[in-house]
Amino acid sequence: MNTILDSRYSWTRLVLSLGIATVGNVGMWSIIALMPSVQSEFGGGRGAASVPYTLTMAGFALGNLIMGRAVDRWGVSKALTGAALLSALGYVLAAISPTIWLLSMAQLLIGLGTAVFFGPLLADISLWFRRRRGIAVAIAASGNYLAGAIWPVALSGVLQTQGWRGVCWVLAALVPVVVIPAAQLLRRRVPEENLTAAAQATGLTPRRPPFAPTTMMWMLGLAGIGCCVAMSMPQVHLVAFCVDLGYGPVVGSQMLSVMLMGGVVSRLLSGLITDRLGGIPTLLIGSVGQMIGLILYLPSDGMTSLYVVSLIFGLSQGGIVPAYAIIVRETMPAREAGTRTGFVIMATILGMALGGWMSGWIYDVTGSYAMAFVNGIAWNLMNIAVMVVILLRSRPGQGAGGLATA
Repeated sequence: MNTILDSRYSWTRLVLSLGIATVGNVGMWSIIALMPSVQSEFGGGRGAASVPYTLTMAGFALGNLIMGRAVDRWGVSKALTGAALLSALGYVLAAISPTIWLLSMAQLLIGLGTAVFFGPLLADISLWFRRRRGIAVAIAASGNYLAGAIWPVALSGVLQTQGWRGVCWVLAALVPVVVIPAAQLLRRRVPEENLTAAAQATGLTPRRPPFAPTTMMWMLGLAGIGCCVAMSMPQVHLVAFCVDLGYGPVVGSQMLSVMLMGGVVSRLLSGLITDRLGGIPTLLIGSVGQMIGLILYLPSDGMTSLYVVSLIFGLSQGGIVPAYAIIVRETMPAREAGTRTGFVIMATILGMALGGWMSGWIYDVTGSYAMAFVNGIAWNLMNIAVMVVILLRSRPGQGAGGLATA
């Protein structure tokens, strides 16, 4: 059968998707860099200052679920266009918000829009590859971390001269101007006859799904919450942590960039590993590495040591979330890729939202981030336990391509 999978067009589409993701995912990271300035203007504790981030991630989680269904039905191009407009509206409302609670509602809209640039985009690109699906999904997912590595530093000058509201105005213009024209180039959809080929695994011994698809989806969701509560601790509070230590928000943003660039490297390496070992072992490797990174944060408070540990953490955890998309593709029907992936990614983002707020609350109660890191380690252990159960139940057999229904 003549197939367009793994073709030159597939790789061109991947490069374009990466560029769109790098711009669109700024909505997930901008509020982290703005958090100290927001707290300074509105007052309140670290927990209250974390609410806009928590609402961003709640919107991001809900958007991954809703827009995953939209992509399955109408295609990714229309979803990306709508997401760019919704994000722009959210940034405008954020820029004029008179209270932190209205800012939080604006961030909810930003999260809803930003969601399309992650889970639904990963689900779409997974349909265009078979032999190199792991590395393709990893590259597309790297746009999320590239956004976090590039934009907080790139916008730091705007933050210093025009404040956090000025940053919101810049993003309100940037996202739609870049994304909407680029999204029109993704209007082509995978032909129906290629979906069967896209569903088949290659390069690996096919594995029979360890649980029924719906059960598997819920277990992956539980695992996703655990790993991302842990992941959110340094990702969300690293800038504030550096401010507390006297290093300032610029150093914190640079340290976050180092972590996320390490995450990009991790995602690419994990993609290559996934193509050899499969999604489940790859996820477990990343989760164990993430827990080691969290443990290393506990004794670290010097600038050099924090840079080093942040790099180690990024190199460990970057491939975890993309591995969920691969596991969905390995164990569930291809025609449900957007919906199933959207649900699992939603669960990971709920974990990020919960962990971001929880770490701020623990800081307010204890006066330091030490117990927040311990809390992250405990949730990380839960993730490892769930994934070990799934791994032990996996066995050679018919792959996901043979599944007709959920």
